[in-house]
Amino acid sequence: MSRVSSCVASAALLMILVPSPAAAVLQEEPQEASDRSSQDLPLEGWAENRSMTVDLDEGSWMSVDVSPDGETIVFDLLGDLYTIPIGGGQATQITSGMAFDAQPRFSPDGARIVFTSDRDGSQNIWVANADGSDPEQVSKGNDNRAESPEWAPDGDYIIATMGDFRGSARPVLQLFHVDGGSGVKLFRGDGVRKTLGAAFSPDGRYVWFARRQTTRDWDYNAQMPAYHIAVYDRETGNTVTRASRYGGAFRPTLSSDGSRLVFGSRHEDHTGLVIRDLDTGREEWLAYPVQHDDQESRSTLDVLPGMSFTPDGSALVASWGGKLWRVPVD
Repeated sequence: MSRVSSCVASAALLMILVPSPAAAVLQEEPQEASDRSSQDLPLEGWAENRSMTVDLDEGSWMSVDVSPDGETIVFDLLGDLYTIPIGGGQATQITSGMAFDAQPRFSPDGARIVFTSDRDGSQNIWVANADGSDPEQVSKGNDNRAESPEWAPDGDYIIATMGDFRGSARPVLQLFHVDGGSGVKLFRGDGVRKTLGAAFSPDGRYVWFARRQTTRDWDYNAQMPAYHIAVYDRETGNTVTRASRYGGAFRPTLSSDGSRLVFGSRHEDHTGLVIRDLDTGREEWLAYPVQHDDQESRSTLDVLPGMSFTPDGSALVASWGGKLWRVPVD
């Protein structure tokens, strides 16, 4: 396995100054309420904002995706999005500010990215140009918990897991048009289980996803397996389980030609990546161990970070141990 060169990102970290006791005095005249309609978050910093520049060559829980031309990687780090050449080098920050941006994915034509962000005060789905410019909100709601968005192959639709942070709405897959709207849930009913990490087949007919074994968002002292991988047929409406292991099966990732599947699973006390040839059904460990999965919690950034095949299917790009890795499938 060869490691992508250290990604050095210059991140601007916002520091909020704490007022001293001397500054906490009564105003002689009431202050007019400021208009917050144009702000990107319902929070304000105190006094002046200061920034500092830091150089980083490691990061935790970074979701990564490879551009359709195979030249660029987009990834998240500390709530901002970055791009870096697939050969390594200097990372370019493409989003910044107080919002927590995460889980970016390139559109099929590489011109745009989809990601989750709380810049409107709730964790929703957003799209922007590939350089981070002109962000537009797709999903709407004040208590949303959007996770793991992914483009449909036609580039017109986005699928993501939608729930809430209060636990009143079970996280389930929802399909949105890229121009917005209320979206359509793939599954309905009282017995619907949590569904995460959707991936489309190349023809757009099938949706691969991880589904929780119980109807709860999470469990104390969870018993293995917690997740299995299933496939939903958009034409027939049928759902079939395709991967079930004692250590769980989650974060399905398909090659661009649909011939290979990579997913996470736990073996003993470690988590690894399993690769399956979808023509023959043969499975083997592609990388083991990687980083610990998030099966026991609410997994609000999925059970594993996002990963991606290179366009030619020869390698998988993923993150663990603080680094970005290119793993040849052979």
